[in-house]
Amino acid sequence: MSFDPLDHDFERGLQNRRDVLGDAWVDRSLNNANSFNADFQNLITRFAWHEIWGRPGLDHKTRRAIVLSITVALGRWEEFDLHVRAALLGQEGSRLTPDEIKEILMQSAIYAGVPAANTGFTHALAILREVAGQIGYELESAAPGAAAHAGSGREGSSAGTPSLHYSVREPRNGKAPRHTVVLSHALGCDLTMWDSLANALSLENRVIAYDHRGHGASEAPTGPYAMAELADDAARLLRELDTGPVVWVGLSMGGMVGQELALRHPSLVRALVLANTTSAYPDAARAVWEQRIATVNAEGIEAIADAVMARYFTEAFRAEKAGTVSRFRRRVVSTDADGYVGCCSAVGHVDTTARLGQIGVPALVIAGELDQGTPVSMAQTLADGIPNASLVVLREASHLSAVEQPEAFKAAVMGFIDTV
Repeated sequence: MSFDPLDHDFERGLQNRRDVLGDAWVDRSLNNANSFNADFQNLITRFAWHEIWGRPGLDHKTRRAIVLSITVALGRWEEFDLHVRAALLGQEGSRLTPDEIKEILMQSAIYAGVPAANTGFTHALAILREVAGQIGYELESAAPGAAAHAGSGREGSSAGTPSLHYSVREPRNGKAPRHTVVLSHALGCDLTMWDSLANALSLENRVIAYDHRGHGASEAPTGPYAMAELADDAARLLRELDTGPVVWVGLSMGGMVGQELALRHPSLVRALVLANTTSAYPDAARAVWEQRIATVNAEGIEAIADAVMARYFTEAFRAEKAGTVSRFRRRVVSTDADGYVGCCSAVGHVDTTARLGQIGVPALVIAGELDQGTPVSMAQTLADGIPNASLVVLREASHLSAVEQPEAFKAAVMGFIDTV
Protein backbone atom coordinates (compact mmCIF):
# COMPACT_ATOMS: atom_id res chain seq x y z
CA MET A 1 0.00 0.00 0.00
CA SER A 2 1.39 3.39 -1.00
CA PHE A 3 1.28 6.42 1.28
CA ASP A 4 0.94 9.93 -0.06
CA PRO A 5 3.13 12.25 2.05
CA LEU A 6 0.93 15.26 1.23
CA ASP A 7 -2.03 16.11 3.44
CA HIS A 8 -4.38 17.33 0.72
CA ASP A 9 -6.85 18.91 3.14
CA PHE A 10 -3.99 20.95 4.59
CA GLU A 11 -2.65 21.93 1.16
CA ARG A 12 -6.05 22.95 -0.13
CA GLY A 13 -6.73 24.92 3.01
CA LEU A 14 -3.34 26.59 2.81
CA GLN A 15 -4.04 27.73 -0.74
CA ASN A 16 -7.41 29.17 0.28
CA ARG A 17 -5.74 30.90 3.22
CA ARG A 18 -3.21 32.47 0.88
CA ASP A 19 -5.92 33.52 -1.58
CA VAL A 20 -7.93 35.23 1.14
CA LEU A 21 -5.30 36.63 3.52
CA GLY A 22 -2.33 37.06 1.18
CA ASP A 23 1.05 35.36 1.03
CA ALA A 24 2.84 37.82 3.33
CA TRP A 25 0.51 37.26 6.28
CA VAL A 26 0.37 33.48 5.81
CA ASP A 27 4.15 33.17 5.47
CA ARG A 28 4.64 35.23 8.61
CA SER A 29 2.15 33.05 10.49
CA LEU A 30 3.76 29.82 9.32
CA ASN A 31 7.26 31.07 10.10
CA ASN A 32 6.18 31.92 13.63
CA ALA A 33 4.78 28.43 14.23
CA ASN A 34 6.41 26.42 17.01
CA SER A 35 5.98 23.23 18.98
CA PHE A 36 3.24 24.84 21.05
CA ASN A 37 0.96 26.21 18.29
CA ALA A 38 1.79 24.15 15.17
CA ASP A 39 -1.07 21.74 15.84
CA PHE A 40 -3.46 24.70 16.06
CA GLN A 41 -2.12 26.11 12.79
CA ASN A 42 -2.75 22.71 11.20
CA LEU A 43 -6.25 22.58 12.66
CA ILE A 44 -7.42 25.96 11.38
CA THR A 45 -5.80 25.43 7.98
CA ARG A 46 -7.63 22.14 7.47
CA PHE A 47 -10.97 22.96 9.07
CA ALA A 48 -11.46 26.70 8.65
CA TRP A 49 -9.64 27.20 5.38
CA HIS A 50 -10.46 23.90 3.65
CA GLU A 51 -13.65 22.59 5.24
CA ILE A 52 -15.36 26.01 5.19
CA TRP A 53 -13.55 28.36 2.80
CA GLY A 54 -13.06 25.49 0.35
CA ARG A 55 -16.78 24.89 -0.09
CA PRO A 56 -18.05 26.18 -3.47
CA GLY A 57 -21.51 27.06 -2.17
CA LEU A 58 -20.47 30.67 -1.42
CA ASP A 59 -17.77 32.71 -3.11
CA HIS A 60 -14.89 34.16 -1.14
CA LYS A 61 -16.27 37.68 -1.27
CA THR A 62 -19.49 36.56 0.40
CA ARG A 63 -17.57 34.61 3.03
CA ARG A 64 -15.47 37.71 3.76
CA ALA A 65 -18.65 39.64 4.48
CA ILE A 66 -19.94 36.89 6.78
CA VAL A 67 -16.67 36.79 8.74
CA LEU A 68 -16.69 40.57 9.20
CA SER A 69 -20.30 40.47 10.42
CA ILE A 70 -19.62 37.69 12.93
CA THR A 71 -16.41 39.20 14.26
CA VAL A 72 -18.16 42.54 14.79
CA ALA A 73 -21.02 40.83 16.63
CA LEU A 74 -18.65 38.89 18.86
CA GLY A 75 -16.14 41.71 19.32
CA ARG A 76 -13.26 39.65 17.89
CA TRP A 77 -11.32 42.75 16.88
CA GLU A 78 -7.97 41.14 16.10
CA GLU A 79 -9.67 38.81 13.65
CA PHE A 80 -11.82 41.66 12.34
CA ASP A 81 -8.73 43.79 11.63
CA LEU A 82 -7.05 40.91 9.84
CA HIS A 83 -10.02 40.35 7.55
CA VAL A 84 -10.68 44.03 6.89
CA ARG A 85 -7.11 44.54 5.71
CA ALA A 86 -7.23 41.36 3.63
CA ALA A 87 -10.59 42.33 2.14
CA LEU A 88 -9.36 45.77 1.05
CA LEU A 89 -6.13 44.43 -0.45
CA GLY A 90 -7.44 41.07 -1.68
CA GLN A 91 -7.51 39.56 -5.12
CA GLU A 92 -9.71 41.03 -7.83
CA GLY A 93 -13.14 39.47 -7.60
CA SER A 94 -12.99 38.65 -3.90
CA ARG A 95 -11.94 41.95 -2.35
CA LEU A 96 -14.40 44.27 -0.66
CA THR A 97 -14.59 47.98 -1.39
CA PRO A 98 -14.66 50.55 1.43
CA ASP A 99 -18.31 51.14 0.58
CA GLU A 100 -19.11 47.43 0.93
CA ILE A 101 -17.36 47.26 4.30
CA LYS A 102 -19.33 50.35 5.36
CA GLU A 103 -22.56 48.57 4.40
CA ILE A 104 -21.57 45.51 6.47
CA LEU A 105 -20.98 47.75 9.47
CA MET A 106 -24.24 49.64 8.91
CA GLN A 107 -26.15 46.35 8.90
CA SER A 108 -24.21 45.19 11.96
CA ALA A 109 -25.44 48.26 13.81
CA ILE A 110 -29.00 46.95 13.46
CA TYR A 111 -28.37 43.25 14.09
CA ALA A 112 -25.39 43.34 16.48
CA GLY A 113 -25.85 46.73 18.13
CA VAL A 114 -24.62 50.28 17.62
CA PRO A 115 -21.69 49.98 20.10
CA ALA A 116 -20.26 47.02 18.19
CA ALA A 117 -20.65 48.80 14.85
CA ASN A 118 -19.12 51.96 16.31
CA THR A 119 -16.02 50.04 17.34
CA GLY A 120 -15.98 48.35 13.95
CA PHE A 121 -15.99 51.72 12.18
CA THR A 122 -13.08 52.88 14.37
CA HIS A 123 -11.00 49.80 13.52
CA ALA A 124 -11.90 49.83 9.83
CA LEU A 125 -11.16 53.53 9.48
CA ALA A 126 -7.69 53.13 10.99
CA ILE A 127 -6.92 50.38 8.46
CA LEU A 128 -8.44 52.35 5.61
CA ARG A 129 -6.17 55.30 6.38
CA GLU A 130 -3.19 52.95 6.10
CA VAL A 131 -4.14 51.39 2.76
CA ALA A 132 -6.15 54.15 1.04
CA GLY A 133 -3.26 55.06 -1.25
CA GLN A 134 -2.80 51.45 -2.31
CA ILE A 135 -6.41 51.03 -3.36
CA GLY A 136 -6.95 54.49 -4.86
CA TYR A 137 -9.44 55.60 -2.25
CA GLU A 138 -9.57 59.15 -0.93
CA LEU A 139 -11.11 60.00 2.42
CA GLU A 140 -12.83 63.37 2.38
CA SER A 141 -14.56 65.45 5.03
CA ALA A 142 -18.33 64.96 5.07
CA ALA A 143 -21.13 66.38 7.21
CA PRO A 144 -23.36 63.74 8.85
CA GLY A 145 -26.37 66.00 8.46
CA ALA A 146 -25.87 66.02 4.69
CA ALA A 147 -25.55 62.23 4.40
CA ALA A 148 -28.08 60.61 2.07
CA HIS A 149 -29.40 57.05 1.92
CA ALA A 150 -27.44 55.30 -0.83
CA GLY A 151 -30.56 53.47 -1.99
CA SER A 152 -32.64 56.58 -2.58
CA GLY A 153 -30.17 59.46 -2.86
CA ARG A 154 -30.26 63.06 -1.74
CA GLU A 155 -33.67 64.53 -2.52
CA GLY A 156 -34.53 68.08 -3.43
CA SER A 157 -36.88 70.35 -5.35
CA SER A 158 -35.87 72.59 -8.19
CA ALA A 159 -36.36 76.36 -8.26
CA GLY A 160 -38.78 77.98 -10.67
CA THR A 161 -42.16 76.82 -11.90
CA PRO A 162 -43.06 74.06 -11.99
CA SER A 163 -40.85 72.88 -9.14
CA LEU A 164 -39.54 69.39 -9.87
CA HIS A 165 -38.81 66.78 -7.22
CA TYR A 166 -35.50 64.97 -7.83
CA SER A 167 -32.93 62.69 -6.24
CA VAL A 168 -29.16 62.58 -6.70
CA ARG A 169 -27.04 59.51 -6.01
CA GLU A 170 -23.30 60.19 -5.91
CA PRO A 171 -20.81 57.47 -6.94
CA ARG A 172 -20.38 54.88 -4.20
CA ASN A 173 -16.85 53.96 -5.21
CA GLY A 174 -15.50 57.21 -3.78
CA LYS A 175 -14.14 58.33 -7.14
CA ALA A 176 -15.10 61.07 -9.57
CA PRO A 177 -18.20 60.06 -11.58
CA ARG A 178 -17.66 58.49 -14.99
CA HIS A 179 -20.85 60.12 -16.22
CA THR A 180 -23.90 61.91 -14.96
CA VAL A 181 -26.87 59.72 -15.83
CA VAL A 182 -30.43 61.08 -15.77
CA LEU A 183 -33.38 58.69 -15.44
CA SER A 184 -36.73 59.87 -16.80
CA HIS A 185 -39.84 57.87 -15.95
CA ALA A 186 -42.98 56.77 -17.80
CA LEU A 187 -46.45 58.31 -17.67
CA GLY A 188 -48.21 57.59 -14.37
CA CYS A 189 -45.00 56.55 -12.63
CA ASP A 190 -42.41 58.45 -10.59
CA LEU A 191 -38.68 58.41 -9.95
CA THR A 192 -38.92 55.28 -7.76
CA MET A 193 -39.48 53.13 -10.86
CA TRP A 194 -35.74 53.51 -11.44
CA ASP A 195 -34.46 52.49 -7.99
CA SER A 196 -32.89 49.21 -9.06
CA LEU A 197 -31.14 50.63 -12.12
CA ALA A 198 -30.16 53.82 -10.30
CA ASN A 199 -28.45 51.88 -7.53
CA ALA A 200 -26.53 49.78 -10.05
CA LEU A 201 -25.43 52.80 -12.08
CA SER A 202 -24.43 54.84 -9.02
CA LEU A 203 -21.51 52.57 -8.24
CA GLU A 204 -19.49 54.63 -10.74
CA ASN A 205 -21.80 57.40 -11.95
CA ARG A 206 -23.68 60.36 -10.57
CA VAL A 207 -27.33 59.40 -11.06
CA ILE A 208 -30.21 61.86 -11.12
CA ALA A 209 -33.85 60.79 -11.20
CA TYR A 210 -36.79 63.17 -11.13
CA ASP A 211 -40.58 63.39 -11.22
CA HIS A 212 -42.07 64.98 -14.33
CA ARG A 213 -44.43 67.91 -13.83
CA GLY A 214 -47.79 66.62 -12.66
CA HIS A 215 -46.24 63.46 -11.21
CA GLY A 216 -44.99 62.31 -7.82
CA ALA A 217 -43.89 65.22 -5.64
CA SER A 218 -43.42 67.68 -8.53
CA GLU A 219 -45.81 70.55 -9.10
CA ALA A 220 -48.77 70.14 -11.45
CA PRO A 221 -49.45 73.39 -13.34
CA THR A 222 -52.66 73.74 -15.30
CA GLY A 223 -52.47 71.79 -18.55
CA PRO A 224 -52.48 70.67 -21.21
CA TYR A 225 -48.71 70.34 -21.61
CA ALA A 226 -46.50 70.09 -24.69
CA MET A 227 -43.47 67.82 -25.01
CA ALA A 228 -41.31 70.90 -25.54
CA GLU A 229 -42.37 72.14 -22.09
CA LEU A 230 -41.38 68.85 -20.48
CA ALA A 231 -38.00 69.02 -22.22
CA ASP A 232 -37.51 72.61 -21.06
CA ASP A 233 -38.37 71.49 -17.50
CA ALA A 234 -35.59 68.92 -17.73
CA ALA A 235 -33.12 71.41 -19.17
CA ARG A 236 -33.82 73.85 -16.35
CA LEU A 237 -33.24 71.11 -13.78
CA LEU A 238 -29.96 70.02 -15.36
CA ARG A 239 -28.66 73.57 -15.49
CA GLU A 240 -29.65 74.14 -11.88
CA LEU A 241 -27.75 71.00 -10.86
CA ASP A 242 -24.82 72.00 -13.10
CA THR A 243 -24.64 68.56 -14.66
CA GLY A 244 -22.92 69.32 -17.94
CA PRO A 245 -23.77 66.87 -20.75
CA VAL A 246 -25.63 63.82 -19.43
CA VAL A 247 -26.44 60.30 -20.46
CA TRP A 248 -30.23 60.43 -20.68
CA VAL A 249 -32.16 57.23 -19.97
CA GLY A 250 -35.86 57.66 -20.65
CA LEU A 251 -38.67 55.13 -20.86
CA SER A 252 -41.93 55.85 -22.71
CA MET A 253 -42.72 59.49 -21.90
CA GLY A 254 -39.19 59.83 -20.54
CA GLY A 255 -37.81 58.72 -23.90
CA MET A 256 -39.95 61.29 -25.69
CA VAL A 257 -38.61 64.01 -23.40
CA GLY A 258 -35.09 62.78 -24.12
CA GLN A 259 -35.57 63.18 -27.88
CA GLU A 260 -36.92 66.70 -27.50
CA LEU A 261 -34.19 67.61 -25.02
CA ALA A 262 -31.48 66.48 -27.45
CA LEU A 263 -33.07 68.57 -30.18
CA ARG A 264 -33.82 71.71 -28.17
CA HIS A 265 -30.83 71.64 -25.78
CA PRO A 266 -28.13 69.58 -27.52
CA SER A 267 -25.33 70.85 -25.26
CA LEU A 268 -26.95 69.08 -22.31
CA VAL A 269 -26.97 65.58 -23.82
CA ARG A 270 -23.97 63.27 -24.23
CA ALA A 271 -25.91 60.11 -25.14
CA LEU A 272 -29.48 58.78 -25.20
CA VAL A 273 -31.18 55.59 -24.12
CA LEU A 274 -34.72 55.61 -25.53
CA ALA A 275 -36.76 52.73 -24.17
CA ASN A 276 -40.30 51.66 -25.06
CA THR A 277 -41.00 54.95 -26.74
CA THR A 278 -41.85 56.53 -30.08
CA SER A 279 -41.21 59.62 -32.16
CA ALA A 280 -44.89 59.90 -33.18
CA TYR A 281 -48.24 58.12 -33.07
CA PRO A 282 -50.53 57.41 -36.02
CA ASP A 283 -53.87 59.20 -36.09
CA ALA A 284 -55.73 56.21 -34.67
CA ALA A 285 -53.46 56.12 -31.63
CA ARG A 286 -53.78 59.88 -31.14
CA ALA A 287 -57.54 59.38 -30.96
CA VAL A 288 -57.00 56.77 -28.24
CA TRP A 289 -55.03 59.31 -26.21
CA GLU A 290 -57.83 61.83 -26.58
CA GLN A 291 -60.29 59.22 -25.37
CA ARG A 292 -58.10 58.49 -22.35
CA ILE A 293 -58.04 62.19 -21.47
CA ALA A 294 -61.83 62.38 -21.76
CA THR A 295 -62.30 59.32 -19.55
CA VAL A 296 -60.01 60.62 -16.81
CA ASN A 297 -61.67 64.03 -16.89
CA ALA A 298 -65.07 62.46 -16.58
CA GLU A 299 -64.47 59.49 -14.28
CA GLY A 300 -61.03 59.87 -12.73
CA ILE A 301 -57.84 57.83 -13.17
CA GLU A 302 -59.30 54.78 -11.40
CA ALA A 303 -61.45 54.19 -14.49
CA ILE A 304 -58.40 53.47 -16.67
CA ALA A 305 -56.03 51.91 -14.12
CA ASP A 306 -56.59 48.25 -14.98
CA ALA A 307 -56.27 48.92 -18.70
CA VAL A 308 -53.00 50.78 -18.06
CA MET A 309 -51.62 47.83 -16.08
CA ALA A 310 -52.57 45.51 -18.95
CA ARG A 311 -50.51 47.69 -21.29
CA TYR A 312 -47.60 48.12 -18.90
CA PHE A 313 -47.09 44.43 -18.06
CA THR A 314 -47.60 41.08 -19.75
CA GLU A 315 -50.32 38.75 -18.50
CA ALA A 316 -47.68 36.35 -17.13
CA PHE A 317 -45.95 39.11 -15.17
CA ARG A 318 -49.26 40.34 -13.75
CA ALA A 319 -49.97 36.84 -12.50
CA GLU A 320 -46.52 36.16 -11.07
CA LYS A 321 -45.72 39.61 -9.67
CA ALA A 322 -49.09 40.81 -8.45
CA GLY A 323 -47.52 42.82 -5.63
CA THR A 324 -45.35 44.80 -8.04
CA VAL A 325 -48.29 45.44 -10.35
CA SER A 326 -50.38 46.59 -7.38
CA ARG A 327 -47.66 49.05 -6.42
CA PHE A 328 -47.61 50.61 -9.90
CA ARG A 329 -51.40 50.70 -9.98
CA ARG A 330 -51.44 52.64 -6.69
CA ARG A 331 -48.94 55.07 -8.15
CA VAL A 332 -51.04 55.63 -11.27
CA VAL A 333 -54.31 56.25 -9.42
CA SER A 334 -52.62 58.56 -6.88
CA THR A 335 -51.15 60.77 -9.63
CA ASP A 336 -52.62 64.27 -9.84
CA ALA A 337 -55.42 64.00 -12.40
CA ASP A 338 -54.68 67.37 -14.01
CA GLY A 339 -51.00 66.51 -14.23
CA TYR A 340 -51.80 63.10 -15.70
CA VAL A 341 -54.05 64.39 -18.47
CA GLY A 342 -51.65 67.27 -19.10
CA CYS A 343 -48.88 64.76 -19.79
CA CYS A 344 -51.26 62.55 -21.80
CA SER A 345 -51.69 65.49 -24.15
CA ALA A 346 -47.93 65.92 -24.50
CA VAL A 347 -47.44 62.20 -25.15
CA GLY A 348 -50.31 61.91 -27.61
CA HIS A 349 -48.97 64.80 -29.69
CA VAL A 350 -45.29 63.79 -29.68
CA ASP A 351 -43.78 64.44 -33.11
CA THR A 352 -40.03 64.23 -33.65
CA THR A 353 -39.82 61.79 -36.57
CA ALA A 354 -38.83 64.37 -39.18
CA ARG A 355 -36.16 65.79 -36.87
CA LEU A 356 -34.50 62.57 -35.71
CA GLY A 357 -31.62 63.07 -38.14
CA GLN A 358 -30.65 66.19 -36.18
CA ILE A 359 -29.83 64.19 -33.04
CA GLY A 360 -26.05 64.15 -33.00
CA VAL A 361 -25.27 61.88 -30.05
CA PRO A 362 -25.01 58.09 -29.72
CA ALA A 363 -28.34 56.45 -28.94
CA LEU A 364 -29.51 53.06 -27.75
CA VAL A 365 -33.12 52.23 -28.55
CA ILE A 366 -34.72 49.53 -26.40
CA ALA A 367 -37.97 47.83 -27.34
CA GLY A 368 -40.11 45.24 -25.60
CA GLU A 369 -40.90 42.20 -27.70
CA LEU A 370 -44.51 42.20 -26.44
CA ASP A 371 -45.04 45.94 -26.08
CA GLN A 372 -48.38 46.91 -27.64
CA GLY A 373 -48.22 50.61 -26.71
CA THR A 374 -44.91 51.32 -28.45
CA PRO A 375 -44.23 48.24 -30.57
CA VAL A 376 -40.90 47.24 -32.08
CA SER A 377 -41.81 48.98 -35.35
CA MET A 378 -41.82 52.33 -33.55
CA ALA A 379 -38.44 51.55 -32.00
CA GLN A 380 -37.12 50.66 -35.45
CA THR A 381 -38.21 54.09 -36.74
CA LEU A 382 -36.13 55.69 -33.99
CA ALA A 383 -33.12 53.49 -34.66
CA ASP A 384 -33.32 54.18 -38.40
CA GLY A 385 -33.86 57.93 -37.98
CA ILE A 386 -31.10 58.72 -35.47
CA PRO A 387 -27.72 58.63 -37.28
CA ASN A 388 -25.74 56.85 -34.54
CA ALA A 389 -28.34 54.55 -33.02
CA SER A 390 -28.64 50.83 -32.32
CA LEU A 391 -31.66 48.74 -31.39
CA VAL A 392 -32.07 46.08 -28.69
CA VAL A 393 -35.30 44.09 -28.34
CA LEU A 394 -35.93 42.57 -24.91
CA ARG A 395 -37.70 39.23 -24.98
CA GLU A 396 -40.88 38.67 -22.95
CA ALA A 397 -41.10 42.37 -22.11
CA SER A 398 -44.09 44.65 -22.44
CA HIS A 399 -44.14 48.43 -21.96
CA LEU A 400 -42.38 48.85 -18.60
CA SER A 401 -39.48 46.69 -19.70
CA ALA A 402 -37.13 48.12 -17.06
CA VAL A 403 -39.46 46.67 -14.40
CA GLU A 404 -40.50 43.50 -16.16
CA GLN A 405 -37.03 42.46 -17.36
CA PRO A 406 -34.72 44.43 -15.03
CA GLU A 407 -31.55 42.40 -15.54
CA ALA A 408 -31.76 42.43 -19.33
CA PHE A 409 -32.58 46.14 -19.29
CA LYS A 410 -29.70 46.89 -16.94
CA ALA A 411 -27.26 44.86 -19.04
CA ALA A 412 -28.29 46.73 -22.19
CA VAL A 413 -28.00 50.17 -20.57
CA MET A 414 -24.72 49.51 -18.78
CA GLY A 415 -23.19 47.93 -21.86
CA PHE A 416 -24.12 51.01 -23.87
CA ILE A 417 -22.82 53.45 -21.25
CA ASP A 418 -19.50 51.60 -21.25
CA THR A 419 -19.08 52.65 -24.89
CA VAL A 420 -19.85 56.33 -24.33
